[in-house]
This record gives sequence, structure tokens and C-alpha cells, in this order.
Amino acid sequence: MTLETIRAFLAWCALINYAVLLVWFLFFVFARDWMRKLHTRWFKLPVAHFDAIHYAGMGLYKLGIFLFSLVPYIALRIIG
Repeated sequence: MTLETIRAFLAWCALINYAVLLVWFLFFVFARDWMRKLHTRWFKLPVAHFDAIHYAGMGLYKLGIFLFSLVPYIALRIIG
């Protein structure tokens, strides 16, 4: 596998992951009540906890994208 192939792979991973994050965010903004109703079927969550869980989840997902897709991509761009 060449460096160019790995770079392309990491770039596509980052792009797809950001698309997933964007869809999650849009669902959270525009369909929050539907999501909350769906999740409260299984878990009894107050509104504040529901919001905090999703906000923290999006933050951790974004951090994972940085650490596992963008940083290796940038490092490979720097070295060659």
C-alpha cells in the first residue's frame, strides 16, 4: 500500500465521519423531540441529561475524528 493510498483512505474516512457528525447534529437540532421520544422508550432520561449525553457524544466523536483520521492524514502530508 502506498502513502498516497493511505492518505486518500484517511481523507475519505474524515469526510465520511464528518458527514455522520453533521447528520447527527442536524437530527439533534431539527428532530430533537422525536429522538428524545425514541430514546425514552428504553431509558428514563430527563431533558438535561439527554442533551448532555448527545453533546458529549458529539464532542467525543469529533475528537475521535481528529485523532484517528485528521492527525494521521496531516502527518502523512508532512512527511511526503
